Amino acid sequence: MRYYQALISLLFAAASEGFVVPPAASIIRSTTVVSLPMALDEAMEGRLDNIRRSYEALTERLGDPDVIADSNLLRQIMKDRSQSEEVVLVFGEYMGYKEELAGATELFQEAGDDADMREMARSEMKEIEPKMDELEAKITLLLLPKDPNDDRNVMLEIRAGTGGSEANIFCGDLLDVYRKFITTEGWKAVEIDSTNGDDGGYKSVMLEVTGDSVYSKLKWEAGVHRVQRVPATESQGRVHTSTATVAIMPECDEVDVKIDPKDLTMTTMRSGGAGGQNVNKVETAIDLTHKPTGIRIKCTQERSQLKNKDLAMKMLMAKLYDIENEKRDMEERERRGAQVGTGSRSEKIRTYNWKDSRCSDHRLGQNFPLAQFLNADIGPIIDAMIAKDQEEKLAMLAEESQVS
Repeated sequence: MRYYQALISLLFAAASEGFVVPPAASIIRSTTVVSLPMALDEAMEGRLDNIRRSYEALTERLGDPDVIADSNLLRQIMKDRSQSEEVVLVFGEYMGYKEELAGATELFQEAGDDADMREMARSEMKEIEPKMDELEAKITLLLLPKDPNDDRNVMLEIRAGTGGSEANIFCGDLLDVYRKFITTEGWKAVEIDSTNGDDGGYKSVMLEVTGDSVYSKLKWEAGVHRVQRVPATESQGRVHTSTATVAIMPECDEVDVKIDPKDLTMTTMRSGGAGGQNVNKVETAIDLTHKPTGIRIKCTQERSQLKNKDLAMKMLMAKLYDIENEKRDMEERERRGAQVGTGSRSEKIRTYNWKDSRCSDHRLGQNFPLAQFLNADIGPIIDAMIAKDQEEKLAMLAEESQVS
């Protein structure tokens, strides 16, 4: 019992150091709940009750005329409230069952020699206890440290790797899958950069994806995707292996990334192509280079130079922020000894085998039907990754609790 109480104490300690209690939608699903035989003691219940009080105070502030008049403050309070809402609701349900269990226990003790009454009370206790166990497990997961980027929108970039024209076509196939998935999730996607392949598909393509907790799900798609199939351009029927790299970069702003103007080289040029005389005669396109990293971005999408400059800077900040995130994630995963995957764009995460109609996720060690992936039904794969990540975090906390 003390072991699990120590585990929850560690979760509260993590939360007190700046980690946010996340909504259930971002880290917990009914199909991935990890059941733990633990119990919440009075101290833990007291701390959870403090979270409930804070939640109620935030709810009251939503009706304050001064808050309503300040859109930024209102937005922040709503965000803070939503971050603790799920744990408050689950804790409330847990306390309700605790009351019922206390009533059933009292009935059992007062039943005396009344066998029927004792059996009724015992049956009620057996029905309540598993429900409490499940809610305790949910509370534990809800208090796990959350990735601070989970609520952010993303830049989704797909680049053709080895394989020539077939890699370009595969890049287009991946784009089709992600567009379908984005639509299913109710998100929005805008193509902000692309280079077409010579025989179809794309050499590279970038989307801006906006919606609810986009990064929390799409981040599991980052890495190298490998395809094994007979290309349409293959006359001998031989199977080729090609690759494409997917990068999922959380959006950021000047607060997250500081860029010294001295580190930038920017030139203008004519966009050319469709768009009327303006793009063909006026230098609206931007060619931006970040000298310390060598990152180069050409932006021709917009019809004005100013908009192309803003878009190029937005893309650069996302790339730089992604580099810093990858460094931090690698350090954290080394500390954890994590097996869920590095999240690095150089990590081979999946192989798609057309002959065997199989999609193999190398991080999970699991196979999925190829048709499932091509139909953009990738939710189960993402759920499995989230569950694996949760298990690793719980295992790490368990080890820390044993040491302490």
